[in-house]
Amino acid sequence: MRKIFTIVSVGISLYAAAQTELVFVFFKDKPNKAAFYSNPLSELTQKSLNRRTNLGITLTDQDAPIEPTYIQNIKNLGFTVTDYSKWLNGVAVNATSAQIAQLSQQSYVDHVESFVRNPSGGIRKEKIDKFKQFNQQSTSRDILTTFNYGNSLAQTNQINLRQLHVAGYTGTGMSIAVIDTGFPYVNTGSAFKRMRDNGHIKATYNFVTKSSSVYTTSLNPHGAMCLGIIGGYIDGTFVGSAPDADFYLYASENADVEIPEEQLYWIEAAEEADRQGVDVISTSLGYSEFDDSRYDYTYADMNGTTTFISRGAQIASEKGIFVLIAAGNEGQNPWHYISAPADNAKVFSIGAVNSTGASSGFSSYGPNSAGVIKPDASARGSNTYYAYNNTSDFGSGTSFATPLAAGGITCLLQFLPNSTSRDNVKQRLRQDASLYPSNSDQMGYGILNLYKSYQTYLGINDIEKSKIKIYPNPAKDFINITSEKPVRSIEIYDTLGRLIKTESSGKINVTQLSKGNYLLKMKTDSGETIEKFIKE
Repeated sequence: MRKIFTIVSVGISLYAAAQTELVFVFFKDKPNKAAFYSNPLSELTQKSLNRRTNLGITLTDQDAPIEPTYIQNIKNLGFTVTDYSKWLNGVAVNATSAQIAQLSQQSYVDHVESFVRNPSGGIRKEKIDKFKQFNQQSTSRDILTTFNYGNSLAQTNQINLRQLHVAGYTGTGMSIAVIDTGFPYVNTGSAFKRMRDNGHIKATYNFVTKSSSVYTTSLNPHGAMCLGIIGGYIDGTFVGSAPDADFYLYASENADVEIPEEQLYWIEAAEEADRQGVDVISTSLGYSEFDDSRYDYTYADMNGTTTFISRGAQIASEKGIFVLIAAGNEGQNPWHYISAPADNAKVFSIGAVNSTGASSGFSSYGPNSAGVIKPDASARGSNTYYAYNNTSDFGSGTSFATPLAAGGITCLLQFLPNSTSRDNVKQRLRQDASLYPSNSDQMGYGILNLYKSYQTYLGINDIEKSKIKIYPNPAKDFINITSEKPVRSIEIYDTLGRLIKTESSGKINVTQLSKGNYLLKMKTDSGETIEKFIKE
């Protein structure tokens, strides 16, 4: 027994000496960047350039392509280049200690950075399951309503989004990149038929397999479920938070493994999203531990700038993309902290709440290790409904709170001028959230209030709103509307957002309306406001 143990021990020592690790090779420069500056369309679409122009963001060397001769030189040294990043200006390879030294000595290499954080770690015995669902059946399931929004009504109302839909802001003309696992059944399921029929799927790519395969049914459906929360539509059953947005579907996560390369897959997807000119990125992924524990991060690493993916997410935000990231589902575990890239100060991180507005127990805790308040805000993450394949179902996690919020924020961005600072929007969303100016470690500044933010940008304050009176409410026969300023038009919408009636008189006959909840959109010389009323 001792002899065998000794042999094994020696074997391990020899292996460790020659063990490779994932490293990123940073190049010194981009010698041919002048060609990019003279023709930016060689790397970026006009839509991407327009976003930068609208937001006053200048082109930088980050936008220029990697020098191809540098990549070839790395390959000539015998390395297999696994991934690239023009933003970080370098490539990823697996290398031994001796090879790292060799790479560092190359004239065109600035430095080499290892992904390894814990050299004494190794392969875990148990597989990491980051996509376990917090499904809670029967007793904890919310009671369904008979409203046309169906399952999605309560979660839509909780972030005060439905009024934006009624105001005509459903994501039209806006583009969202969903960077996640795969998207099975999105190409066939009836829950995504409206999306397909209206041409809202603009591009797809799998950065894991480096192929166009994102619809394969063997892929983890997490990405499709998240997409369904934003853009799914089942008449009378489910309405997504931005049902008329355009979508770019990018797979960056292999659910069967947890490897540090996935951080680079995500950065590559974000770079492509930027190239395409997307307005919003929604990602329900987070990283703190890996199958090989050498690559595990500590809470101290959750400072927003240490991890590769957080650095990439920051760059995406600095390009004018509104980046939303799930806080994580570790709130009830020994590691209960927010994960990367939700730890980055520039991204908008989302925590989870339940139907009553209380924080979901599983929602990860902030702040980040640098003291930045995280998450930024929260949305429904317990028993959140999603559209998937041919039906609507529910699950739990900050994974689902994030796309709900992403769709709502997309609708708000649709309303705002293209030049509105994204930092300004983030601060506005924080200030309008339910806990502001206070915050909590799990909810951030609280539950989003998107209609309040909309009204703030409209310049409609609480004093002006109070000058409009609706009575009686609830009403059986007539409702009366009075205002200090002339009301130019009044529109009545049902719970699905369909226009039911248009009036110009301050006394409206509602006897023909079915019992239920309605929205009144009233336009005055100073703008418009939307209020609820109940028909008894």
